[in-house]
Amino acid sequence: MPQVKANQLREKNLEELKTREQTLREQIFKLRFQKATGQSESPQKIALVRKELARVLTVIREKTAGESSPATGGE
Repeated sequence: MPQVKANQLREKNLEELKTREQTLREQIFKLRFQKATGQSESPQKIALVRKELARVLTVIREKTAGESSPATGGE
């Protein structure tokens, strides 16, 4: 699974990011379940998926904060 850079995520719209967040959360759940049942092939994959989820959440937060913050300057 190739790592996604934050710059690549910033190019996506909010709906695509939320979809990506949901799929990553599901993937983490499945990986944890595999680990608990002893079927995990690569334990470090959980850490990689968690980092990617953190990147997605960071970009989502940047976009929503940018939309809700009032414009500065002007008058």
